[in-house]
Parts: sequence; C-alpha cells; structure tokens
Amino acid sequence: MSPASPVRTLPPRLRRPRVAGFTVAEVMVATFVMALGIATSVITMQSGFKQIDVARGTTLASQIIQSEMERLRMMPWSKTSPVDVVDSIAELPASEAFDGTTFFSANPELAGRYQITRTATLDPDRPTEVMNIVVSVRWQSYDLRWHQRSFSSTYCKNGLYDYYYTVAHP
Repeated sequence: MSPASPVRTLPPRLRRPRVAGFTVAEVMVATFVMALGIATSVITMQSGFKQIDVARGTTLASQIIQSEMERLRMMPWSKTSPVDVVDSIAELPASEAFDGTTFFSANPELAGRYQITRTATLDPDRPTEVMNIVVSVRWQSYDLRWHQRSFSSTYCKNGLYDYYYTVAHP
C-alpha cells in the first residue's frame, strides 16, 4: 500500500456577510421601465396639447363664423336709397377674403392666424329673392397643419331682417 497521505485540513472559508441591495441587471431593468414610462407620457401629453390647440382654434373659428352670419343677417336685401351707407346682401361680392380685425376683434393674433372667406351666390332658381352664403375660416395649428370650418346659409329677400325692420317696427 502506498504510504498514507497526510490529510489536509482547510481553514474555514471566510464569508462576507450578505448586504441587501440590487444587482446591476435589476437596476438596468428598472431604469428601462422608468424611461419607457416617461417617454410614453411625453408623447401622450404632446398629443393632448395638439388636440387642445385644434379645439381652441375650432371654437374661435365657430365664433367668427357666427359673428359674420349674424352681421349678414342684420343687413337689408338692398339699399333703401342711393346715398345709404349700409351694406346690403344684394351687393355682396361673389367671393371676398377679409381680415378678422375688420368686424370681430382688434387682437393681432386673430388677424394673422385666421383666414376668413365669404362666398355669396344668387340662387339659380330665384336670383332676385335668394342668396346662398358660405363663410369659411381657415387656420394653421402650432404643428403647422391647416384646419378649416365652414357654414352655409340661405338669405331670402323678405326674411327676418325685412320683417323685423319694416313690418314689425314701421
């Protein structure tokens, strides 16, 4: 037999005490999830701001259209005398683009932002009695996209204005 080999005794292992903490992989995953959440919220907020801008522009365009239609509604069909300075429906140009500050607001932001067009055409069946009017407002939102809202109406010669100011209040 072979001589007995001496038995080696190893010193007890020195163990470091476990310290609570995160591994590098856990920190990387948490950072990725947080970055994804922030990026998603920024994109969502940007989309929300676009929608708010379009809604605000649509509201202002609707108010401009309503104001112009009310102004037209109060016009007479034709002038009562040659020296009359009041505009009349029968004398409206076929198409006219005008600035919003003329009738609606002195705010320069509205003047530069909204393009207002009014189109007036005589009705082909009743050209001496009916005028078809379309008011369109076009504007550009902050993301440089164009938006447009329009309203069309029919104005009759003996309509509300003529009744109110000639028959009801002589």
